[in-house]
Amino acid sequence: MKIISFLFLGWILSFFKFNTLFIQAFKELFNKEITNASYYFIFFGIGCIGDIIFFFQGAYT
Repeated sequence: MKIISFLFLGWILSFFKFNTLFIQAFKELFNKEITNASYYFIFFGIGCIGDIIFFFQGAYT
């Protein structure tokens, strides 16, 4: 469930141009070009980590 909530959060933040800010900051910090797909993939990855943590804590039993 965390995966969906983080993807939804990324989508909501994109209305406020957070994706543009994030992509520019990533480029300046790491000197790598990323796209909107990478932006959403990062939110997906954070959601996966959250789901794994909840799974091992026993929150899904």
